[in-house]
Amino acid sequence: MVEDTLLPDMRGLALGQAVPAHLPAAGQVVWRDKLSQLLESTGEGIFGIDMDGRCTFINRAGAEQLGWLPAEVLGHNMHELAHHSHAGGAHYPEHLCPIFNAFRKALPCRIDTELFWRKNGSAFAVEYSSYPIVEGGVVQGAVVTFVDISARRQAEDALRQAHAVLEQRVSERTQALSEALEQLRELTAYTHSVREDERTRIAREVHDELGSLLVALKMDVGWLDKRLGEQQQRSLDEAQSMRERMRSKCQNMGRLIEAAVDNVGRIITDLRPSILDHQGLWAALDWQAHEFVLSAELALDWQMDVAGAAPLPEQAAIGIFRIFQEMLSNVGRHAQASRVAITIQATPRDISIAVRDNGKGAEAAAFEAANAYGVMGMRERARHLGGTLDISSQIGHGALFNLRIPLSNQ
Repeated sequence: MVEDTLLPDMRGLALGQAVPAHLPAAGQVVWRDKLSQLLESTGEGIFGIDMDGRCTFINRAGAEQLGWLPAEVLGHNMHELAHHSHAGGAHYPEHLCPIFNAFRKALPCRIDTELFWRKNGSAFAVEYSSYPIVEGGVVQGAVVTFVDISARRQAEDALRQAHAVLEQRVSERTQALSEALEQLRELTAYTHSVREDERTRIAREVHDELGSLLVALKMDVGWLDKRLGEQQQRSLDEAQSMRERMRSKCQNMGRLIEAAVDNVGRIITDLRPSILDHQGLWAALDWQAHEFVLSAELALDWQMDVAGAAPLPEQAAIGIFRIFQEMLSNVGRHAQASRVAITIQATPRDISIAVRDNGKGAEAAAFEAANAYGVMGMRERARHLGGTLDISSQIGHGALFNLRIPLSNQ
C-alpha cells in the first residue's frame, strides 16, 4: 500500500484544504500537481471521506476497481456504495464499519478479511487501511487505501486445499503404513509359530519313527549278541535253527535300516528337496506338482514352457519354489477340488506360474484377511523378488493364483 508517511499531504488535498501558506503560488500549483500525479499513478485504490462518510475524492485506480467513474462516486456514502454487505449477503451496519470508526472513534485500522462491492453487484476480497484526518486536534474525516486481493485469496485457498490434500495423503499413507506394520508383526509372529510347529513336527517324526526304528535295531543287535554267546553250548541241530533265526533277524534289521533311510530322506526332502539343488527349479516344480496330485488324488492339467529361461540365482529359485508349494498347499487345505491346472512359462523377461483349481472358491476378502498368513507370506516372497501375486476367486468356481516374477530384477 501507499506509504503512510505520504498520507497527511494527500489527506489535505483530498478534503480541499489549503496548501501550506508559506509556499508561493507557483509552488502551490506544483505541490498539488505532484500529489495528483501520485494519486493517479498508484495501482492501489485511494479515497477520502468526510465526517458523514461521503466521498471527497477517489483516484482512478480505486474507481475502476469498484466499477465506477470517479465523478459518479464523489459525494456518495462509501459504506452504502461499496461496503454495505458481508460475504453471505447479510447487511453490514454502518456503525460497525472499521473505515468509519477511523474518524468517528479515531481508530486507525488495517483489515484483510472483508469484501468491497462493485457497481455490478459482484464482490471482491479486499485489504484496506483507514486513517483519521486530524486538523487542529479535530477529526475532519478519513483517507482509505485498498487493494483487490482476490488473486491472493485464491492462491491461499489453493494452498490450503493442497495442504489439506497433502495432509489427507499423509494420513492415508500413515494409516497404510501402520496397517502394513501390524500385518508384518502378525506375519512375523506367524512365521515364528510356523517355525516352531515345523521343529515340533520334525522332532516328533524323528522321535516316533526314527527313534522306534533305532530301538528295534538295538533290541535285535542285543538279541544277536546274546545268541552268539550261546553258540558253543548248542547242538548241531540247535545251531542250525539258531542260524536261521539270526538270518531272519538280520533281514529284519536290514528292512528297519531301509525304513530309517527312507524316513531320513523324506524329512530332508520336506526341509529342502535335493532335486532343487541337483536338477534346478524346473525339475523341482515338475516333481512337486506330480507328487502333490498323487498324494491329494487330484487330476492334473500340466503345461510347462521354460525353453527360453536362463538359470536363476539360488535365492530366487528357492523363493519361487516355496511360493509354488504354498499355492498347492492352499489347494489341498481349502479348495476341496477334484482337478488342478498348472501352467508354468518362462521367457528371458519373466516367469509366470498359474495354479487354477475347480474347488469351492472363496470371496475375495478371504484372501485379504488379517489372518490369511499363507497368502501374506506368498505375497511377501513375491514382493521380495520384485514380482506380484494376483488371486481371483468366486464361490463355487474355484480359485486362480497367478505369480509373475520379472527376471530383470534377479
